[in-house]
Amino acid sequence: MLEDSFRHKGLRARLVDEVRKKGISDEKVLEAIGSVPRHVFLDSSFVKYAYKDMAFPIGAGQTISQPSTVALQTSLLKVKPGQKILEVGTGSGYQAAVLCEMGVHLFSIERQPELYSKTKIALTGFKYRKLRLYLGDGYEGLPAFAPFDGILVTAGASEVPPSLLMQLKTGGIMVIPVGTSTQVMSRIIRISDQEFEKEEFGKCAFVPMLSGVAQKQL
Repeated sequence: MLEDSFRHKGLRARLVDEVRKKGISDEKVLEAIGSVPRHVFLDSSFVKYAYKDMAFPIGAGQTISQPSTVALQTSLLKVKPGQKILEVGTGSGYQAAVLCEMGVHLFSIERQPELYSKTKIALTGFKYRKLRLYLGDGYEGLPAFAPFDGILVTAGASEVPPSLLMQLKTGGIMVIPVGTSTQVMSRIIRISDQEFEKEEFGKCAFVPMLSGVAQKQL
């Protein structure tokens, strides 16, 4: 059973206010941020900082994003309940939980076996019925389940992966950080079979998106 005290809920309410002040106005997204117990997704040494708007290491060279970044990506994706969404980079599972709180059917893929195993256990406690987790190559996506209404990428790609673009349905949205040392938060909308529209929303910094499935550390 998840431990979620009144103190945790109070700290989340303050976090929601902070995220709102940073420009996130989508109340559904803010409600999801206010509902997810972020402390569950952090290593014990960072738990007391769980409701700071900060990123933290989660192992395997990866990080849990700032709540304001999670909120930004989620709001740019413009999700609606019942939509089929692909998340590339499950990581800690925090972003996945926020999306699940918004009522989507979420397919999430992670390339790090260590994180996949740990996060699968963490998310089991939430009993999200519309969540499916996979160990695999994010660059390849999950073509067997395409097309998706939306694709959210939680790592910085040097370029937009063509295979992911092809897994968007017409009218679908991809949110992805694009760049090398630093990235630009980008939103791509599929207009037709071969036509895409791109918007940019400022600089950001994510861990690099890598291909293949990482070797499990012994």
